[in-house]
Amino acid sequence: MEAASIAFWVVAMLVLLAVAFDFMNGFHDAANSIATVVSTGVLKPQQAVLFAAFFNVIAIGVFHLSVAKTIGKGIVEPGVVDAHVVFGALVGAIVWNVITWWYGIPSSSSHALIGGIVGAVMAKAGGSHLIAGGILKTVAFIFISPTLGFVLGGLMMVAVSWVCRRTSPIRVDRWFRRLQLVSAGLYSLGHGGNDAQKTIGIIWMLLVAAGYVAADASSPPAWVIWVCYLAIGLGTMFGGWRIVKTMGQRLTKLKPVGGFCAETGGAMMLFIATSLGVPVSTTHTITGAIMGVGSVRGASAVRWGLAGNIIWAWIFTIPASAFVAGACYWLSLTIF
Repeated sequence: MEAASIAFWVVAMLVLLAVAFDFMNGFHDAANSIATVVSTGVLKPQQAVLFAAFFNVIAIGVFHLSVAKTIGKGIVEPGVVDAHVVFGALVGAIVWNVITWWYGIPSSSSHALIGGIVGAVMAKAGGSHLIAGGILKTVAFIFISPTLGFVLGGLMMVAVSWVCRRTSPIRVDRWFRRLQLVSAGLYSLGHGGNDAQKTIGIIWMLLVAAGYVAADASSPPAWVIWVCYLAIGLGTMFGGWRIVKTMGQRLTKLKPVGGFCAETGGAMMLFIATSLGVPVSTTHTITGAIMGVGSVRGASAVRWGLAGNIIWAWIFTIPASAFVAGACYWLSLTIF
């Protein structure tokens, strides 16, 4: 299908599908922003999702579109993208998100989308049209983001423990119940800033392929940006409670001080990655940060068996979503 011949209704359908993915991204990854603040009892679940959704949306005025540019122009060569590639990429990512949500596995919506794009492009034209630099940068952060999250979360916990060493536990708990609202807000801000841009990038890619946006445009249309930020905020409002339980209670038990350190360390990592234009996984980041905080109390404080299962899900996300996306690419050839 040539770019100029992509029907308007096909483009509209795929934009709606992308927005649905964005909504599911917020729904699936709500746990990343609110699990710790809910598990420590600082906010009730209904309050937490509204709080996180607000910061998801206002991220529109904080971050540049560096991640959107990586997705839209840094993963595959623009000339190979068509409606079938976008359809395969989105369906592959959505299917993997549904599977991992159902089983309560905190996998990465970001890497599901990257895997979907890679699988659909390979089904169409092979690997020669993939941009190695963008893919390698993304794959590298599968390991870098949880590692830095672990280190930053652990260092925050050590620093706070030293500063508060002569303060009574009751006063520490009271302080960090308030401070955790700040850290949760920062993490939600980073979540919205990084994750909403991934959907902006794939819609931008589609509009360029369809001829609605010039290939050399410096940014996508404003309506794309607003729709994507609002969609991820709405998704967060509905929450993903299966994964909240895994992240907030089963991985390690957190107090407000631990929640503050995990969220602050994770937020620092997200801000760095977004400024560099890396489509990093918010799931990997906060999981690493929670493990880092828990490990400061001792190795036995972290349920390493559960952590190992989560890591296997991370490893399988890109190839699994790529496989589904490749199959959906071929299916789309018979649909439109």
